[in-house]
Amino acid sequence: MNHYCDQWISDWCADNGWTEWFRERSSYWAFPPNAVMPVPIPPPVLRAIKVEKGLSVDERLWCLIAIAVVVLGVLGTFLLASPMPLVVAFVFSAIAVARLEDDEMLDVHPELYS
Repeated sequence: MNHYCDQWISDWCADNGWTEWFRERSSYWAFPPNAVMPVPIPPPVLRAIKVEKGLSVDERLWCLIAIAVVVLGVLGTFLLASPMPLVVAFVFSAIAVARLEDDEMLDVHPELYS
């Protein structure tokens, strides 16, 4: 899942003089000013962008789908008098939350997750 919109990264790079940014797996790389090799965009910068901009389009979509599945699960449980629709909704919501997890935060502050 893409936790950042490409436009956010592009805007930051343009404002700070970084050029030719690209995404490799879940990290963003760019050429700093006067550099000949790309370096990863610093995690504190990515966190600041995330705090300022909020959820990306992908994250919003996953949240809305999870909410819809939970509502359908509750209705299905009520109409069918069976807990299985609610169990399926729980499983899907657990998967959505796991996809929303930002792996980069684990690398930067492992003490938060211990």
